[in-house]
Amino acid sequence: MERALELARRGAGAVDPNPLVGAVIVRDGRIISEGWHEKFGGPHAEINAFSSLKESAEGADMYVTLEPCAHYGKTPPCAEAIVRHKLKRVYVGILDPNEKVAGKGAAILRNAGIEVNVGMMEQECRRINAVFFKHITTGLPYVWLKWAMSLDGKTACSTGESKWISCGESRGAVHALRNRLMGIMTGINTVLADDPQLTCRIEGGRDPYRIICDSKLKIPLDARVIGNDGKCIIATVSHDAEKIKQLTELGAEVIETPRSEEGIDLCFLMKQLGGRGINGILAEGGGTLVFSLIKHGLADHVTAYLAPMLIGGETAKTPVGGRGFLHIPNCTGLENMHFEQCGRDIVIDADIKKG
Repeated sequence: MERALELARRGAGAVDPNPLVGAVIVRDGRIISEGWHEKFGGPHAEINAFSSLKESAEGADMYVTLEPCAHYGKTPPCAEAIVRHKLKRVYVGILDPNEKVAGKGAAILRNAGIEVNVGMMEQECRRINAVFFKHITTGLPYVWLKWAMSLDGKTACSTGESKWISCGESRGAVHALRNRLMGIMTGINTVLADDPQLTCRIEGGRDPYRIICDSKLKIPLDARVIGNDGKCIIATVSHDAEKIKQLTELGAEVIETPRSEEGIDLCFLMKQLGGRGINGILAEGGGTLVFSLIKHGLADHVTAYLAPMLIGGETAKTPVGGRGFLHIPNCTGLENMHFEQCGRDIVIDADIKKG
């Protein structure tokens, strides 16, 4: 199953909105074939494993990170293919929460006399598909917060200068995240200050949808983030019909949300984005937007790059801004913390506690 998980990760950035899946076929402790879901619309992991066989799979075991599908979609059901190949046992990491599957794949196998064992490395199998699991069960995108900060918690100097707090290796890891997640979100102040492209600079990588929260529709028409690929989405509460028309003509999509206390109604926006099939979003700030995502329970995970420097300054920006929580018991907690070094930086990964 560890090998199946390793294979599954190879599909990152290529299979959305489908899950990452890896499959390994074993006979007498010997791997005879393996495969993973390589791209959206292509064969699933199990089918790719069968396609690579050099010998019969009859009587062999399969280890697969997610329950084999039981329905006809872009490809035929994988459960039926497993039955045709007459496997003896199938070890499933975790059942598929998609209502089209949800135990049906395992039932097809058991009804055909194949032994099915569910739950091997279940937490690891759930973790690699956290994005898929949230979107398929709630319709909302999985929101992954990211920031780089100094040891004293600053994301920029008091002058606004922030290039570069993180090291080159960390910036490379961020581009891998941009490739992995379908969307990237930031506030208008970041666009006005830095004029970023918010693209993925990995060879063969995928540029995410660029989502700009711009309540007053201040974005310049020549902002690089608009691009010419139709993947820029601007959320606003402005009713400036002329500006909306101009942005639309440039290829951007404008989503008008109800007005909330903070401006844009982020809960409404997330429902709209999830409905468009955007299942995961990397939120890169600024601090006001990040706090709003946390406050409304929309954020799911955080990656912080901690650089070995001290910036100081009472007015220097911090990664989480806004009004903040007023009492310690009300603060949002983190769990499943993981630490590692990336170049000169320390990377902190954690899930955001719910409830």
